[in-house]
Order: sequence, then structure tokens, then C-alpha cells
Amino acid sequence: MVERRAGRTACKILQNRQIADGIFELVLQWPKILQRPTAGQFVNLYCTNQDRLLPRPISVCEIDGDKLHLVYAVLGRGTAEFATLQTGGVIDLLGPFGNGFSLAGKPGRALLVSGGVGTPPMVELAKQLQARGWSMDVVCGFRSQSYLIEQLSRYADVHIATDSGAEGFSGNVIELLDQETLSGDALFACGPGPMLKGVQAWAKTKGIPAQLSLEERMGCGFGACVGCVTKIAADNESGFIYKKVCKDGPVFPAAEVLFQ
Repeated sequence: MVERRAGRTACKILQNRQIADGIFELVLQWPKILQRPTAGQFVNLYCTNQDRLLPRPISVCEIDGDKLHLVYAVLGRGTAEFATLQTGGVIDLLGPFGNGFSLAGKPGRALLVSGGVGTPPMVELAKQLQARGWSMDVVCGFRSQSYLIEQLSRYADVHIATDSGAEGFSGNVIELLDQETLSGDALFACGPGPMLKGVQAWAKTKGIPAQLSLEERMGCGFGACVGCVTKIAADNESGFIYKKVCKDGPVFPAAEVLFQ
């Protein structure tokens, strides 16, 4: 029986393992009563420690039958608590939330570009694109150590860039895109702001329509706290409006995003 608490669902933990330095994969049993997530959406995970009331938003990495794969970096006390979770236990979850990637359109060649913990959403995205007849290249950027490459290789040609030069190309994803002379009919990206800004400019010069999944600090995760707004281009006096990354995004058309 699935337990519900204040709208949350207590999900069974099937696995929680470290896959790279400071990076963990959490596999949960996805209850049939909840809506199935789509690529680019996220879920809210709740700590058991009452001193940490705000949820932690974690991007959907992959849905495999009734298994939800989440990959997170240990960055603070909340995610440090998640790293101690044991198989057979439970964790409270709310979601899925947000607007994911749009997969509409005639199949062609796709470019998927990610940086760091922006890489996990690419797994489910690549799976769904392949199911729709797309072929694709995935360009992944890391500081030093890669992860999820085996999973991505099931669906795409994978290219790795590392800042340290420890794996693959020594440099950033924009430099790798140029060196490999990669192109496509559509581009999908997720990662830190500076990387997305560079991808936005690169896609514009190549004339490739792109979608960007923004990373922002989220308080509530469902649009109530207005803590994750971003500027989106608009035909008004200011030239922009504010939209909530958690509710209106996290995925936006690249041409609409105004980076600071």
C-alpha cells in the first residue's frame, strides 16, 4: 500500500549508490497512482530531519518500468542526508513538476548538450527521442570525472569534455562542439548558466532551434514562493517578463531566455 502524507508519497528505495565522486544514483519504486514523468521534469524529495523543511528538487534521470532513477550531487546537508539512505527504506516525494522538453516535430538529428548534474536528464530525453525515430549526439561536460556515459551510449554517440583533461576532450563543451564540427536539426541542453549562455549563442550562430533547461535554486518547487524567477523576452516596454523556472520551466526555448 502506498502511503500519502500531506500530498506526498512515500516511495520505496530500491537502490542508492555512489557512481562518481560526490555523485549518487537513487532508484525509487514509482507508484502507479502518480503521473508518469516526462523528460526534463523534476521531483521534490523531502528530508526526514525536521530542521530541513524545504524539499530538494531532483531532475528525472530515467523511468524504467516502475523504477525512477534520480542522480544527485552531494552539495549540502539535505543531499548529504540522501546519501545515507538505505535500500528498503522510504523517502517522501512530491511531483512530477515543471514543463519538460518538447519532443514535437519531424525526427532528425539531435544534439544533446549537458554540463555536470545537467547530464542526468539527458538519459530519459535520449531514450524518448530514439523511440520517436531521432538519431543524436550527446556532448557531456564535466570538471574531471564522467558518469552516466554507459546509459547514454545506448541511445547516442557520446562525446566527453573535461576541464581537467582527465577524460575525453580537454576543454569545455562549446570548444568540443566546434572541434567535432557537430550539428543537428534541434538542440537540447541542461547545465549551469554560463554553459547554457554559451550554448544559446552557439546554436544561434548555427541556426539550430534549441531548448534550454535552466538550473535555479528552488524554494517550493511548484511556483508558490517566487524564488526562482528568470527573465524571458517579451514584446513590452521592458522587453522582458519574469517567469518561474519551477512552474513555467525549467525548459524554455533558447531564443526567449535573457541571461544576466
